[in-house]
Amino acid sequence: MALNIRPLSDRVLIEPLPAETKTASGIFIPDTAKEKPQKGIVVAFGKGTKDHEMTVKLGDTVLYGKYAGTELKLEGKDYLMMREDDILAII
Repeated sequence: MALNIRPLSDRVLIEPLPAETKTASGIFIPDTAKEKPQKGIVVAFGKGTKDHEMTVKLGDTVLYGKYAGTELKLEGKDYLMMREDDILAII
């Protein structure tokens, strides 16, 4: 199902990946102690600007800052809208 949204300029729409539910040693993390995820998948992006060509592609898994972007709820799912400059890396 395609989203009915098209980001403008150099903006990117990201679907955050779920937060970790347990540590590497196997300890379960309660909901109140979970960190905000900093990894997500690109689901839509703008065309860029004349000075900025877009680097990300549909389906890229990216890392972004903890407080980057604006939270959106579309069709019952949570998303983040941010500028491509707020993305730290493509993994």
